[in-house]
Amino acid sequence: MIKNTKVNAAILIIGNEILSGRTQDTNTSTIALWLNSIGVTVKEVRVIPDVESVIVDTVNKLRKFNDYVFYNWWYRSNT
Repeated sequence: MIKNTKVNAAILIIGNEILSGRTQDTNTSTIALWLNSIGVTVKEVRVIPDVESVIVDTVNKLRKFNDYVFYNWWYRSNT
């Protein structure tokens, strides 16, 4: 008998540019649609700033309740 395993995921968007509105996130819907198409349920999406302690804390919290954590880090060089 094949066990029907439910798999879930969280998507983490990291970037001050997203939070300030300077950059529009277009990746979350693409990632969520793809994950759902392969049977992975997206349970949560979070947007957080480029602060190391916040990133570490958030990843640790998300991985406790999700099988996978996908992240998208927005970085724009000032040069």
